[in-house]
Formats: sequence, C-alpha cells, structure tokens
Amino acid sequence: MKDREKLEALEERYKELELLLADPEVIAEQSRYQKLAKEYASIGDIVMTFREYKDADRQIQELEKMLQEEQESDFLALAKKEVKDLLAQRKDFSEKLHDLINPKKQHRNRDLIFEIRAGTGGQEASLFAADLYRMYSRYAEARGWKVDPISSHESETGGVKEVVFSISGDGAEKCLKWESGIHRVQRVPATETSGRIHTSAATVAVLFEPEEVDLEIDPKDLKIDVFRSSGPGGQSVNTTDSAIRITHLPTGLVVICQDERSQLKNKYKAMRVLRARLLDKMQQDNLEKTSEDRKLKVGSGDRSEKIRTYNFPDRRVTDHRIGFTSYKLPNILEGDLDELVEALIKADEEESIEA
Repeated sequence: MKDREKLEALEERYKELELLLADPEVIAEQSRYQKLAKEYASIGDIVMTFREYKDADRQIQELEKMLQEEQESDFLALAKKEVKDLLAQRKDFSEKLHDLINPKKQHRNRDLIFEIRAGTGGQEASLFAADLYRMYSRYAEARGWKVDPISSHESETGGVKEVVFSISGDGAEKCLKWESGIHRVQRVPATETSGRIHTSAATVAVLFEPEEVDLEIDPKDLKIDVFRSSGPGGQSVNTTDSAIRITHLPTGLVVICQDERSQLKNKYKAMRVLRARLLDKMQQDNLEKTSEDRKLKVGSGDRSEKIRTYNFPDRRVTDHRIGFTSYKLPNILEGDLDELVEALIKADEEESIEA
C-alpha cells in the first residue's frame, strides 16, 4: 500500500500522544496540553481509517489462506463472498486514506487572519471596508466560529482605513480562503448630493496562521518598540506605553498593534500577524522561484486582482473569477455567503479534478 510507512509513523505518534495527554505533568501545562490535543485530533481520523484498513486486510489474508485448504462447498461460497465484500471495504478505506493525506484534497483547519484595507475612493472606501468586516464577522458568527479583533484604524466618518482580525473554527479555512483580492463597490455615497454612482475599492488579504512546526522565528531577528497608543486625530487611548511595533529585520516586515490596553496582549496579537505575514511571504516567494503557473478557476489569490463587485443600483454581487452572480446583495452584506462560498468550493473541486 502506498504511504504505508507514513501511516505507520502517524499511528505510532497517535499512541505516543495518547500517553502524553494522560500524563499529569502535561495536563498541568495547559499551553502544551492544548497543542498536543490539537495534534491528536488532527490525525485521529487518519489513524482510525488506517486501523480499519489493516483490519480488513488481515481478514482478507486469513480467509484467502483458509480457501487454499480443503473446505466444504457451502463454506467456500460464503468465504468467497466475504472476501469480495472485504476487498471492496479495503478499497474504500484506501481511497479515503489517500484523500486524507493528499494535501490537494485535504482541507486543513488552520485559523485565518484577515487584513482589510480601504483602497481607492477616500471616505467611501473606508465605509466599504467596514461593510466587508461586518459581512465576514456575521458570516463567521452564524457558523459558530470565533472572531477575534486584532487591530483597527478608524476613519473620521465611522469607516475603517484598516482592520485586522482572526477567524477560527471548523471549516473556516475551506470556506473563506478564496477571499483575497480587490473587492469593488458601486453605489451613491452618503455625501454625494448629485446622486452620482461612485466606484470604490477595498483590499482583502487572507493569511493562514502557521503552526510552530511550519515557521520558526529567531528572536534576534526582531526589533520590538513600545510606545503610547493613540486614537483617531491623535487622541490618547491610554497613558501607558502599551502599543507594540515589531520589525522583522531580515524582511523589513512591520506590524503594529495598539488596540489592547495590555502591552503583553498587543505583543501576542502582533506576533500572530507577523507569523502569518512571514508564512505568506515565504509561500509567495516559493511560487515565484518555481515559476508555478497553475491558477485555479477561482483565481490566483493575488491581492492585486479584482475578484468581486458589489453593485448597489442593481442589488448585484458578481464574482469575476467564476462568473457567479447573485441579486441578493443586501443578504450577502449581512453575512449570508453560503451560496457564494459553495460556488467557489465547487469551482475549486472541479479544477482539482481536471488537474
């Protein structure tokens, strides 16, 4: 069987994790316990399926050995039927295992970090960026996912120039990983007296939070500055140096977080964003080096690519990558993304099959 050695190693790791999770010392160390529990859950389905595969394989071998011996006709007929059924089961288990360990078919369950920035369109663009933040938040909350604000920079009119937040939950990556790109809105701004339709835009970046095994950061590569937080117009948010600016010296990436009153919380959130940005940069650099030219029907995920238009006069939402159009714009902005998400997932699966 293909990948047998890998599956055997996963089963051994599963046994090791069972022992570790029952160890009182590990249980007392909550951060380590949670990390191990997450790993245990992530490979559980694979290990259980592999054990079912091995059990079916063992039964087949035993029956085939018995069939080589002299047996009564009734027993032979029954044994041959059972072997046939077991062969079908083993094939099903083998195909399921292939899907579970095949990265192209497996949907990982990583947490996501969204970065929404107002683009062209001035204040109207910042209001649209706030609309997108609300849309994703409502969609996530309706599905029972956790939305965790990380940082935001509000505009004078109640919109957001930039907002960063995380979404975590079962299925979040599968449903929302295609949202990176330029989102465009066509509508009459509240400040427009002549009733002219304006076109504005916001950029959405979806980053994947890496596991510790995916990315290691040398503390020597970080420059960490602390300063006093300030709100819109220079207003003081608090009187302590709680804001954090982290610079990754090798790449020049800078992350600032000042939303929390606690310096420790700001540092934790800033590191989450930095790790996600570093992983994203590594992946983008790798794609460029290998000159990979395959693009899914739902697009390359390039954040310079216009992916969707929200047209208010026609109450229409169009995803340009897959030719999807819906006339339920108010519902979509309220977080009803199911129809759109299903269309994107279907397009991706069809492209994967063709590839």
